[in-house]
Amino acid sequence: MLLGRVRAWQRGWHGRSKIEKVEFQSLASWHALPWIFYLSWSSLPLGLSLRPGVTAHVLGWTLIVLGAVQCVHANRTMRRSLDHFLKRRAMPRRDLGVAIALMTVAYGVAIGLQATDSVKEGLLSLTAMYLMIPFGQALAFAVPIRTYLIRIAVLDVLIVAGFTAAGVRDGRLLALAGFIVFGGILTLFASRCGAWTLSVMWEADRAREVEARLAVAEERLRFGRDLHDVMGRNLAVIALKSELAVQLARRGRDEAVDQMVEVQRIAQESQREVREVVRGYREIDLGVELTGAQGVLEAAGIRCRVTGSATGLPAAVQSALGWVVREAATNVLRHGDARRCDITLAVADGHTRLVVENDGVTEAPPGDGTAEGDPPRHRGTGLAGLRERLAAVGGTLEWTSADGSFRLRAEVPPQRSDRAALREPADPAEEEALL
Repeated sequence: MLLGRVRAWQRGWHGRSKIEKVEFQSLASWHALPWIFYLSWSSLPLGLSLRPGVTAHVLGWTLIVLGAVQCVHANRTMRRSLDHFLKRRAMPRRDLGVAIALMTVAYGVAIGLQATDSVKEGLLSLTAMYLMIPFGQALAFAVPIRTYLIRIAVLDVLIVAGFTAAGVRDGRLLALAGFIVFGGILTLFASRCGAWTLSVMWEADRAREVEARLAVAEERLRFGRDLHDVMGRNLAVIALKSELAVQLARRGRDEAVDQMVEVQRIAQESQREVREVVRGYREIDLGVELTGAQGVLEAAGIRCRVTGSATGLPAAVQSALGWVVREAATNVLRHGDARRCDITLAVADGHTRLVVENDGVTEAPPGDGTAEGDPPRHRGTGLAGLRERLAAVGGTLEWTSADGSFRLRAEVPPQRSDRAALREPADPAEEEALL
């Protein structure tokens, strides 16, 4: 039972994205922060420095319990406070109100200890410094830095006034004021800096998602423009020649047949061109695709290394492999949590081989992949479409996922000629099936 829970936790941990892991670790440190200072600055020093007497012990242990309650409250409200800072929810005003109420009562008890001389000289300053930390942690997530500093300064003045009334004078009072300010500023840095880093990381992640969606939208627009370029002129010619054929047929002229034959030829040509657009037979510069993929991935914070050159490769090979590079780069952006991506292009004995490998892939549970080893997160029509494009030039496509890495391998055999690679299907049934 316990081993199963551990394994389930491990799968859940590995299933988190990099940003989610950072957020979890940050929350863990923020949960531990008030307890660390509670033990080192409040409970142990205060418990060991109480003078003999009922009043001293009652007030002292009351303050120790209040310090622990402050820690518990800070832990319970930490997620809500962070979500407010990350703009996921409204400000938790009730949590902030409870935090300041606990702090006020705790400082009241501390002033009572000072007034009754229940603590050994100077040791109460550490406790006074700690009492600011749980409240400061909640306040740091709730308000801007300038507002935070103003409120800490106001609280410092009020607390110092209370200890002044309890009989603290001279250098001790100045030291107490400095301790309280130090506790507030330390909490600000410990909480706000990490939260700011998280917010930047989430913004970058959202920007990467938007970039991926824009890339898909741009590809759709490009496809629409290609279809418009192919069909616009041909349909206009078909419409004009059809109208001319109708006029000639009404006049009983034989030229109407010639016009309809021309319409048939243009329609067949349009059919072929549409098939080329749909199947991606329009020439793509592989070198441009490699450079573009490297630029896009590095802009998204993914280290990309490109090895090899597309110079001298046949146009058909460049077109097919260019689609592989484009689809692979899109998958790296949209899936997984990659930190690196290696693209290798090599030619040996006329065979052109393209390998794209990236990390940041969550391991799929056994049995969830396809027969080819395709993990669930990489399923879809993209890779299947690449196989069809590569099959047109006799190429193959394979992909594997292991040890957190995804490897895509495309290979194209030697081409006799670009025209042979782009030949039309001889079988009319095959041609009809492609459409």
